[in-house]
Amino acid sequence: MTTEEILRISQLLIKMGIEKIRITGGEPFVRKDLMLFLERLSSHLGNGLNEITLTTNGLLTKPYVREFKKLGVRSVNLSLDTLDKQRFKEITRRDALDDVLNTMEELLSEGIIVKINTVVMEGRNTQDILPLVELTKSSPVSVRFIEQMPFNGGTHDISLSWNFSRIIEHIKQHYPGLTKMQDPIHSTALNYHIQGHQGDIGVIAAYTRSFCGSCNRLRITAEGGLRTCLYESGGLNLKDLIRAGATDQVIEQQLLRAVLKKPLDGWEAQKNQAKNSFGHPSMATIGG
Repeated sequence: MTTEEILRISQLLIKMGIEKIRITGGEPFVRKDLMLFLERLSSHLGNGLNEITLTTNGLLTKPYVREFKKLGVRSVNLSLDTLDKQRFKEITRRDALDDVLNTMEELLSEGIIVKINTVVMEGRNTQDILPLVELTKSSPVSVRFIEQMPFNGGTHDISLSWNFSRIIEHIKQHYPGLTKMQDPIHSTALNYHIQGHQGDIGVIAAYTRSFCGSCNRLRITAEGGLRTCLYESGGLNLKDLIRAGATDQVIEQQLLRAVLKKPLDGWEAQKNQAKNSFGHPSMATIGG
């Protein structure tokens, strides 16, 4: 989608009651006009829109951090699956761990809330769970461990042995003082704290899907596809509607219709997807 198309959809959604918009990807900062887009989007803050947040891999982000506050960006999710340089290189195919950690420090120095997203992958980074937990001792970050999802562009489900309960038990074995926190309304994470730590920990049951009943999120892909559930595929394409000349009223009606047909949970969405013979798309095309 063009920037104008994204802004038009954003404005419609704000008018319809959406209060928070997260810019994600792939990687948002590969868009050359991202900061201009954020500037224009931020004009809606206080006028229906309450919050703008970002999810980024941190590689291209640091030069823009100081501008975030001016634009009303108060929170950034940083994708980081390991604190080990070699494993980082193997997972991301880039020798750039220091760049990501420097971005994290810059965000914290500017007073921006930092949430670290870590996908737990058996045989690849389970040994990084405890070092990342330890990071919360000295840094006011929220580290969220995410169950691995079957969004790698293939058609087969993964075999999940490191589910949310195993992740929590693993942390408890080494940090017996791990205590449950009150989860915010509509939170997708189970939140925990360790006494004496500046930050906290979250675990997101993305594959187990135990939070589906309270999920209130909509996703729009870079190509304009609306997803009322991560496990949903196909359906309404907003870019196509816009380019076919649809009025705002027509687009609003289509959005409402799609939301009212939202699957009960991720399992139902996946079942519907299987009926339609859709394979699992890559997370890079859905948005993290």
